Amino acid sequence: GSVGRALNAIIHICDENGRELPVGDEGIVYFESESRFSYHNDPEKTRESRHPEHENWSMLGDVGRVDEEGFLYLTDRKSFMIISGGVNIYPQEIENLLVSHPKVADAAVIGAPDEDMGERVVAVVQPLDMAEAGDALAAELIAYLRQSLSGVKVPRQIDFRAELPRHPTGKLYKRLLRDEYWAKSESRIV
Repeated sequence: GSVGRALNAIIHICDENGRELPVGDEGIVYFESESRFSYHNDPEKTRESRHPEHENWSMLGDVGRVDEEGFLYLTDRKSFMIISGGVNIYPQEIENLLVSHPKVADAAVIGAPDEDMGERVVAVVQPLDMAEAGDALAAELIAYLRQSLSGVKVPRQIDFRAELPRHPTGKLYKRLLRDEYWAKSESRIV
């Protein structure tokens, strides 16, 4: 659902180049405000949070969309974005579809290194029944995703885990998974 409307700022949804997008399109969420947001003792991070052309527009790394009434819907984090073959892919859409499959308990989608594409889409899935984990379930999940997603968003790899790394509050530690896949790739190169 919506996180509401801005009270003390104007919301702008922009693409990766800073161009403002039409109502309903998904992109990086910027807040325009006269009060200047800054990170404590981190001028570089503050600079990176600013819009390239509007100094009073700041972003916190969220991806989302705004509806016709000005309600903001957050859909992902910019830091989780996968860039595969020059295409920006936000994992949340893929994760939401995966967990709607009747054989999936939990899922995380990450970008793993790919020599040709830069990154490849990888789904790490916790099946309801770990005994079903394997090639047949992976093929079933890929077919399921192809019904709703463009080809570039469909995972090139599906791995299974008995449990995904989550904090006791339920927050998924997606960074741990991503770091694991990147470390494996780097160890092959060295």
